[in-house]
Amino acid sequence: MDTLVFLGTGDAMGVPRVYCSCETCMEARTDGRNARLRSSVLIDNGSDFLAIDCGPDWRRQMELQGLRSMRRLLVTHAHFDHIGGLPEWADACRWMGYRGELYAPAEVIPVILRQYPWLSSHIEMIPCDDGIALDGWQISTWRVNHGKNGYSYAYRLEKKGYAWVYCSDSISLGPEETKPMLGADLLVLGTSFYYEAAELSTRSVYDMTEAAELLKLLKPRRTVYTHMSHDVDIRKDYILPEGVTLAETGMRVALERGKS
Repeated sequence: MDTLVFLGTGDAMGVPRVYCSCETCMEARTDGRNARLRSSVLIDNGSDFLAIDCGPDWRRQMELQGLRSMRRLLVTHAHFDHIGGLPEWADACRWMGYRGELYAPAEVIPVILRQYPWLSSHIEMIPCDDGIALDGWQISTWRVNHGKNGYSYAYRLEKKGYAWVYCSDSISLGPEETKPMLGADLLVLGTSFYYEAAELSTRSVYDMTEAAELLKLLKPRRTVYTHMSHDVDIRKDYILPEGVTLAETGMRVALERGKS
């Protein structure tokens, strides 16, 4: 059975914020439940794993899981909090003597290489716009609105009748963007705030109140919110739709119906 593991559940800045003394950040400094590394997950099949995104906390995430090598990665978009760990991964590939496999939409790959032009010496860059199959998962990807930050990509993974979607960075999605999310057994969705008061044009990720409206349309069997800022205190009893869970570092979710 495959298991989804949450390596990081934080937004672009992580939690705690270095400058902040709010209750959430102070609790996070005690290695509490609110301590959040940048958002990333892996799919553990029992003998190997496939990761999604590789932010600047990659090394610490690997250490926390007791992992010493990573061979395959999906990338959602080329923002620092999702690719900042690529140089460390490339260095690990060099020392371990293998080429990593990085899968991303074709337009994302040159953006990555402009920032880190040496990566291709140790990592194979493989476009996945037309879909790929890895570990028995049929994987498709499509562009989603990332608000003021441009665009990101979501992934839908299907295997043995189970389908789940990873969409960490999106907002104000239209019908064509949400269509591939319909009928999912699990939706992993980025929600940076419970309620974000800032003007919509200045924002880039759903808040939880907006996500609740989205879920009424998508009707996933289960939803996990991730990519959370220090506005979210995991200890609070938020009003959330049925079937919604807030992700925590190290949380594991069985990718099989009837399991949790």
